[in-house]
Amino acid sequence: MVKAPNARSTAAEIPGPPVRAGKGRLQPQFIARVEEFSDRCVAVAEQLERDGRFRRIVEQLAASGSAVGANLAEADEAMSRRDFRKSLAIAAKELAETRFWLHLAVRRAWLVQSRLDPLLAELSEIKRIVGAILTRTAPKPKSTNDLQPPPTTSSEAT
Repeated sequence: MVKAPNARSTAAEIPGPPVRAGKGRLQPQFIARVEEFSDRCVAVAEQLERDGRFRRIVEQLAASGSAVGANLAEADEAMSRRDFRKSLAIAAKELAETRFWLHLAVRRAWLVQSRLDPLLAELSEIKRIVGAILTRTAPKPKSTNDLQPPPTTSSEAT
């Protein structure tokens, strides 16, 4: 069973809904942390919408930010290691997309960089954790001995 590193010491420190347990592939505190991250991304998107910003970008930010939490919840319930890794890889891509949209909002002067710094720092930490889990759960490379045919004996050669 793979466990995500525990970045926070207790679930009581994480604001928001109570910690739910899935199949247990990921620590409940990590799932709660990611859910909080997704909530914060949606809150930023809601603020941009209230400010009358380009709707397509607002929707993209809300979608990618919430997809991080959805994919990690799916990973927690994965039926196989391959399914687990697939969900984690998608979450990593969604984190990259979320970072893009947040940086775009700053470049367009829709948001102040200092307001997003804590959210971007959390994004980076979650991405590092997801990357570490992907690295630890990567399939073991097959040895070259497994790919070569077995040696022939002298009786087989004749």
